[in-house]
Amino acid sequence: MLQLTTVLNAWGTPAFEETLKNLIVQMDAALLPLQQGLSQSSYTDGAGRSVMILSMADEAGFIRVKTGIFYTGIIPGCSCADDPTPMSEIAEHCEVQFDIDKITAETTITLLTD
Repeated sequence: MLQLTTVLNAWGTPAFEETLKNLIVQMDAALLPLQQGLSQSSYTDGAGRSVMILSMADEAGFIRVKTGIFYTGIIPGCSCADDPTPMSEIAEHCEVQFDIDKITAETTITLLTD
């Protein structure tokens, strides 16, 4: 399980939001549900990531943070030799919830759907 110790240590300080946003941007895209959050494209490598904090709550035993993650999705072109269709990049967005255990910093990451 993923541990966000630096984020937990920043909880309650003015640096919390920036610490979490920076960590999400630098995090391996495979750890985030970005592929599952695609709505207009078919593939993503998580490039062009930026993060917006939507809400934060101090729950019993954990910190719950809802985020909006903006990133680039790709629509691949045809692989036919005579088709000049290039790959297209499309802006994508999904909402992701981070539940951070206040004692262990173990973090559950969940894609939020409508």
